[in-house]
Amino acid sequence: MITRLIAGGQTGVERAALDAAIEAGVNIGGWCPKTRKAEDGVIPAIYPLTETFVAEYDQRTEWNARDSDGTLVIAWGTIIGGAYQTKSCCDYYHKPFLLVDLNEPNTNFDEIVDWIIDNNIRVLNVEGPRESHCEGIYNKAKLFISELLRIPIDSLATA
Repeated sequence: MITRLIAGGQTGVERAALDAAIEAGVNIGGWCPKTRKAEDGVIPAIYPLTETFVAEYDQRTEWNARDSDGTLVIAWGTIIGGAYQTKSCCDYYHKPFLLVDLNEPNTNFDEIVDWIIDNNIRVLNVEGPRESHCEGIYNKAKLFISELLRIPIDSLATA
């Protein structure tokens, strides 16, 4: 079961994941850049994120990968460059990484649930493109994460 969802607080996928977790009653957190920097200004205080020591995004990407049990990157068509850095961080810390493309018509929740169970993921890091790079990704990602968090993973893991 996912007990905590972490993300960097950027617009788009990361805020969608945090909002879906809040609505599902899942604990949230994560690292964000110093001064809570995001493309739309300051990350709202509703998200209890810890600031890194630098204003660049790379540090929070690395630390969120490090502090999670696994990272789910949500894309919508073209994969944006940040996913490659995230994958490198996951490889460095020997953490599982899964890329899901919401543009694929056969997105399979069973595959994602199996990945969560097989890797014993309790703390899930979610990343993906910001809203300005992929307009509409917030709504699609929030719906996707909301559906994922409704799946009774604990009962499936013991079955």
